[in-house]
Amino acid sequence: MQLTGAEIVVECLKEQGVDTVFGYPGGTILNVYDALYNHSSEIRHVLTSHEQGAAHAADGYARATGKVGVCMATSGPGATNLVTGIATAYMDSVPLVAITCNVNLPALGKDSFQEVDIAGVTMPITKHGYIVKDVNILADTIRKAFRIAGSGRPGPVLVDITKDVTANKCEYEPVEIEKPQPVANIDENDVDRIVELINNSQKPFVYVGGGAVISGAANEVREFAKLIDAPVCDTLMGKGAFDGHDPKYTGMIGMHGTKASNFGVSQCDLLIALGARFSDRVIGNPKTFAGDAKIIHIDVDAAEIHKNIHADAYIVGDLKLILTELNKKLKQADHFEWLGTIADLKTRYPLSYDNSRLSCPYIMEKLDELTGGQAIITTDVGQHQMWAAQYYTYSEPRTFLSSGGLGTMGYGLGACIGAKVGRPDKVCVNIAGDGCFRMNMNELATASRYNIPIIEVVINNHVLGMVRQWQTLFYGKRYSQTVLNDSVDFCKVAEALGCEAILVDSKEAVEPAIRKALDCGKPILLNCIIPEDDKVFPMSSPGASLTQTFDASDMES
Repeated sequence: MQLTGAEIVVECLKEQGVDTVFGYPGGTILNVYDALYNHSSEIRHVLTSHEQGAAHAADGYARATGKVGVCMATSGPGATNLVTGIATAYMDSVPLVAITCNVNLPALGKDSFQEVDIAGVTMPITKHGYIVKDVNILADTIRKAFRIAGSGRPGPVLVDITKDVTANKCEYEPVEIEKPQPVANIDENDVDRIVELINNSQKPFVYVGGGAVISGAANEVREFAKLIDAPVCDTLMGKGAFDGHDPKYTGMIGMHGTKASNFGVSQCDLLIALGARFSDRVIGNPKTFAGDAKIIHIDVDAAEIHKNIHADAYIVGDLKLILTELNKKLKQADHFEWLGTIADLKTRYPLSYDNSRLSCPYIMEKLDELTGGQAIITTDVGQHQMWAAQYYTYSEPRTFLSSGGLGTMGYGLGACIGAKVGRPDKVCVNIAGDGCFRMNMNELATASRYNIPIIEVVINNHVLGMVRQWQTLFYGKRYSQTVLNDSVDFCKVAEALGCEAILVDSKEAVEPAIRKALDCGKPILLNCIIPEDDKVFPMSSPGASLTQTFDASDMES
């Protein structure tokens, strides 16, 4: 059948099972929006307040559901406003398809109104990018984009379409889309080498990254840890892949990891990295990281092997498939003495905070209690992000959504909206700092427009908290441009944007506020006032050995 390019875009989205698109219309993409108008019962469009919010919402939708997220924007500034969201998805391996439209083909390259080479701009931050100049290849291009975004190591793909292509017609034939299947070219010799290293180890430690979440390998990870009888730490992106309530769990590793994880990894004789990339924020000084250990690395991306840390043994491929095969060959181990050592570290170095007053850790623990640990938590970036990782206990994958690699301030609110749209059965809470909230607070209008009942918790210390912490520790307390102590009233802002709002300025106010937020059925903001000099501990200095991790008591002594 003969369809316009715009109609082909919509039909291809339907082929892929897309039920939600986040975006913002404009001149060059009008034909696509006109086609969407006729399919509103099949594809929900969420109009965000800003294109960056659309990219973050599509990202949050993808992380929460495991599906490919979709965002749309017009040419020029509409397209460039997606860039930060695309880069965020790229750094954290999030499957995303960004569809933009450009000026007519004859106007390309002539500095036409709202023209920008968005495929060129995003080349370093996408798995692939297309500019479609012929309607006859449009359908196949969109299908390729979804296949690339969702296969292997997932990531964002850009499809830029000239406006005349969206108006031109060609023959369209629907196809039945097969979901990409995970791949692992497993060499039995590699498996046997890993089994041998595990069998010879007396002090193994499992290090779980975001790949365990992406591959859906949580059950296999938990069985693996049980079989080899090893403690388990995770990265920011790996939260929920291993149950945070499990006695073997030692907490997060890295710059703000627990002492039990950081010291334990430094003492182990075998470190097994599952779907992790040895980020600089995890390893600290690469020369001393796990210095006494052999390294096993399992990851879907061959480029990660030996990139930051040399591996003594590795397998490239889908983690779920590889662990399934490994678990078949492993016998039940017993490392009672080693687990006792780790238990002692956990007892000696628990996470702690000043419980005499209102703080973010207290809020997170109370939120954990009142949601039964079953909420999806999104975050922005900074101190609150670390506290949310430390003091809320994650027992399921896809329940902690945060910008780990790029560290994008303003990510969380859009992501929370996307997560709630994708998982309406879940309580969805964004933990934001006051600095982050200022960046994309306009997305509260999106939540109120569609009555998306998210909970926005602003941890308001009237400063850029994490930057101030570094200024305190490393810059002689020279607080250059980090004080936000002005007259902005976040509660009034939220109410003006159509949301409920509660001021929380004491410990006693926390539980009633959270209960109201959980029960109100509307988007609501909790403006939580905490001291400006609260700090995230433990901490290790940038580039320092994890053995030098310190906390408040170390600072005092």
